Amino acid sequence: MTNAVYSPAPGQSAAVSAQPGPATPGPVDTERVAELIGQLLAALGEDPGREGLADTPARVASWWSSFLSPEPFTAVTCFTETRLSAQLVVVGGMSVWSLCEHHLLPMNLEVAIGYLPDSEVVGLSKFGRVAQRHAGRLQVQERFTRQVAEEIADVVGGKDVAVAVRGTHLCMSMRGVRMEAARTTTLQVGGLFKHDPVLSQQFLTLAVGQWGAM
Repeated sequence: MTNAVYSPAPGQSAAVSAQPGPATPGPVDTERVAELIGQLLAALGEDPGREGLADTPARVASWWSSFLSPEPFTAVTCFTETRLSAQLVVVGGMSVWSLCEHHLLPMNLEVAIGYLPDSEVVGLSKFGRVAQRHAGRLQVQERFTRQVAEEIADVVGGKDVAVAVRGTHLCMSMRGVRMEAARTTTLQVGGLFKHDPVLSQQFLTLAVGQWGAM
């Protein structure tokens, strides 16, 4: 298992960093993608027109278009809750698929997000939608973890956010060293999660416990 913990430079927030990321993908040219898939099949020694493959280029192009077109941003739903006092909220059990931009192979990312609500709570479905939107593109797990943490910090209006991600990468499981049991864990924390070791450990215990149950 590979573990990576994001450590910001002195004076830099762990939850919100200034690191630029790739732009959101543009629309997919499905006709061109289908043409290229047909050429790839031919280059692999296959007959793109044979039974079983005749419709494959169009199906693959349709999938690429669907995968790289996540749901548009929707307004955040928050609920007023004034009787909260330093309560830790951990949302786990979220599993999303993304594509490794180095090999164009799938990676499954199990996500756990923790935050400390202050006078209001965030609608739970929002966390899953944030993870899905950042997964629906060519990615690396480290960047995905940071992007989710940044957006959740914006949503809750504070730095007290923690995001843990455990990834299964087919680029490591089915190619290269071919280690099927390999997992990569990334963690990004900000605010009190960074400075309070007890709070950080509580989050990790809950996050890892949920992974063990999956």
